[in-house]
Amino acid sequence: MKKILTVVGARPQFVKAATLSRQFVKFNVDEKIVHTGQHYDANMSDVFFEEMEIPKPVYNLDIHGVGHGAMTGRMLEGIEQIIVKEKPDGVLVYGDTNSTLAGALAASKLHIPVIHVEAGLRSFNMQMPEEINRILTDRISSLLLCPTDTAVQNLRNEGFDNFDVKIVKNGDVMQDAALFYAEKASKKSQIIENLKLSNFALATIHRQENTDNPENLNGIVDALNAINSELQVVVPIHPRTRNILKSQNIVPEFMLIEPVGYFDMIMLLKNCELVLTDSGGVQKEAFFFGKQCVTMREQTEWVELVENGFNILSGTDAQRIISAFNESISRVSDFNLNLYGGGNAAEKAVLEILKF
Repeated sequence: MKKILTVVGARPQFVKAATLSRQFVKFNVDEKIVHTGQHYDANMSDVFFEEMEIPKPVYNLDIHGVGHGAMTGRMLEGIEQIIVKEKPDGVLVYGDTNSTLAGALAASKLHIPVIHVEAGLRSFNMQMPEEINRILTDRISSLLLCPTDTAVQNLRNEGFDNFDVKIVKNGDVMQDAALFYAEKASKKSQIIENLKLSNFALATIHRQENTDNPENLNGIVDALNAINSELQVVVPIHPRTRNILKSQNIVPEFMLIEPVGYFDMIMLLKNCELVLTDSGGVQKEAFFFGKQCVTMREQTEWVELVENGFNILSGTDAQRIISAFNESISRVSDFNLNLYGGGNAAEKAVLEILKF
């Protein structure tokens, strides 16, 4: 039986891990989950494992609330000890967080194959910590599981054909999750009723390049305040971002709510009129649920959404965001376009892992 050590630490990784965990059970793979603790708030961590029926982590490193260097270093140390103990056949990492990089570094230094789900994504913005994490993780991985043709081409452009690595386009596991959990969410979530929402826009703000930059953050909040005067804006907000708003004396006039679980997020996405976000994953989730998206960044890893008219890049200037909102709210698009594999990306990934 093949043994895989899965490293997760942040909300999107819990969602992605749920899709592969189901397939690991189906194909009789022994999976051990390590939770680094990067997202430690119960609303951003525990609830995902419970409602998505993900196997509880065998290990929880409980590392959070420190800077990038300390966080990554402590994770590296903790994961290394677990690898030595478990002796897995491979270490599986997702996306582009500090947990991703720490898991990949720990495994590669111990000569354990690294499997990277969501490989090949690039924003081409080296100011983003996530861009550094994903580039480094790709370079030390043995199996690169790419969600899109663009991701595969990015790797080829960087010379990965010359490296001892296997590149596979398996599709996007986030679409698997969206399709699988949509019906459950409708039955289990009462967020729309509880918040008495009808017509509203859903927004998220969490990118460090925005939350830690007062000019960017002011631009976003000013825009959302203006939009809120026309259409209610609802923002599930991380405690860290809430604290920054308070410390900067930035006053949101829109609805702030606590971080939400995946089922509540699905219902917010299904019922909103439009999405405004600086998140990578939420851009795709908007597409999966047939919603136009304004991305409050200058770049996106998901270029196919922009190219096909589902997403507008607005940056963080208030007037540009408002203009993008006004354009998006009246757009009509065909959301049946198959950009991300159609819902079997996790099965393809596990079949590749079994071959490896």
